[in-house]
Amino acid sequence: MKYSDFVHESEIRHRSISYNILTPKPEKSGKLALKPEKINIGFFKALNLLIPYTSSRIFEQIKAVMPLAAYLFIFQLLILRQPIQEATIIGLGLVAVIIGLAVFMEGLKVGLMPFGTIIGDNLPKKASMGVVLLIIAILGVGVTFAEPAIGALQAFGGGIDVAKAPYLYELLNNWTQPLVLMVGAGVGLAAVLGTLRFVRGWSLKPMIYLSLIPAILLTLYAWNNPDLRTILGLAWDCGAVTTGPVTVPLVLSLGIGIAASAGKGDSSLSGFGVVTLASIFPIIAVLILSIFVSLQSSPQEIIDAALLTTSNSTFQGLEESKWNQTPFIEILAGIQSILPLVIFLMFVLFIILKSKLPNNLVTGYGLTLSIIGMCIFNLGLTYGLGAIGGQAGDILPAAFMKIDSSDISPIYNKSLGLSIVIIFAWILGFGSTLAEPALNALGATVQDLTNGAFRKAMLMYSVASGVAFGIALGVGKIIFNFDLAMLLIPLYLTAIILTYFSTEEFVNVAWDSAGVTTGPVTVPLVLAMGLGLGNAVSATEGFGILSMASICPILAVLIMGIFIKLRQKGETNG
Repeated sequence: MKYSDFVHESEIRHRSISYNILTPKPEKSGKLALKPEKINIGFFKALNLLIPYTSSRIFEQIKAVMPLAAYLFIFQLLILRQPIQEATIIGLGLVAVIIGLAVFMEGLKVGLMPFGTIIGDNLPKKASMGVVLLIIAILGVGVTFAEPAIGALQAFGGGIDVAKAPYLYELLNNWTQPLVLMVGAGVGLAAVLGTLRFVRGWSLKPMIYLSLIPAILLTLYAWNNPDLRTILGLAWDCGAVTTGPVTVPLVLSLGIGIAASAGKGDSSLSGFGVVTLASIFPIIAVLILSIFVSLQSSPQEIIDAALLTTSNSTFQGLEESKWNQTPFIEILAGIQSILPLVIFLMFVLFIILKSKLPNNLVTGYGLTLSIIGMCIFNLGLTYGLGAIGGQAGDILPAAFMKIDSSDISPIYNKSLGLSIVIIFAWILGFGSTLAEPALNALGATVQDLTNGAFRKAMLMYSVASGVAFGIALGVGKIIFNFDLAMLLIPLYLTAIILTYFSTEEFVNVAWDSAGVTTGPVTVPLVLAMGLGLGNAVSATEGFGILSMASICPILAVLIMGIFIKLRQKGETNG
């Protein structure tokens, strides 16, 4: 089963089960069906039914969150010999992350996914292709706002030093909504092109070449401007943030449904390509926005405005500052991220398509869970993942340099301490990737498509190793202040060369593999760690780790694919 079909069919199956359970069946005879009798279930019986339902979903998130948290805690206590600051609050925050993700993912399956499936199946039958593509483009913006990891970008903007990176500060503090809108526009354009690819059977290779050309050219333009150079890490990290648990399944189910309606849904390439494009186009969009901002304000104007704002803020009332620090901001952000998407999906389904949902009660239940889950997750992001990641980044330099928060730093000599930090980053990337559920689904897909030549375990370890090397390289970039463009451009040029010599199936798998590694747990954790590490070592900015973690697994899978083809060719000739 293909990765996309796995997502698509699992949601249909889930929807069908929910519908069959909660919808009374009409009698086959022509007689009027009797109203089913109400089933009385006691409290303890209801509890026995709910416990397996909830525990399986919570346990799935525990497996993703707790090993990473335990690893960071143990490393900090035993290797860095530093106490955990505000351990109780961080622990409660991690509990909120687990519960929030469990509730949100269940709401996504039950509430949001049926919209994508029904709209994808019926939209081509009742609307022109132009209307279809317009709706998909708008949907791309909506799902971007609903991505849990997008909140991480908005949460970590305050830690940027305006004097060192004025345009980066401006984007993350004063252009936050336009930034997310541009990222969403990139996802929307990717969804449109991905849908056209489904329908017309286009090859992915030319689309990769054509999308990377403007990305690399814009990167070179920004790199040649010393003031714009600091936004490159943010721009390339945005590509990793977008391919999360909302964007991928919802856009895929919509695109595959449209392709199936057009009679083009049976290709082995169905489902591949959207994740790749949804990673590249947001990079282009953020670079364009950054150049536009640079034309509107000079660095000195941004610095002066920031200093004036900081000065004025000291005269604001204490009550306002307390309000800004309360959890209500996170709760409101959760509602704002989901509600517009739900309203748009309802408008398309009820007004444009004039269709109905299989079961309004089940869908309403799912949508409610989505909003509640996002609110709880946002709280956990602020007080749990963001806190533990930022603390880890602040403490890491104690292994090899003197920091103010530690009386015993440096703990080791410089060479040993640096080695420990790089190994820590490698293990973090490897372990977090293997814990991603989507990687297991992708591994089964690849094993099926290659008739067992590219085994599931082989793919998973290739991707995990690529992410591990990427995160280690990204941490090294921050510590040693490497130029990000000088790392990214050679790596992507290498990927283009490997893509040219690879077969279509391995290209599809390799370029989509990066998208399944950046989940809602890994992204905010790595972002917070990178920014904390950047502040601790006085780096200009701490972005760039996610961009390294995206390109390296692509290279790993492409290299593995070429190796497999050469081995098969040798066995055939032998």
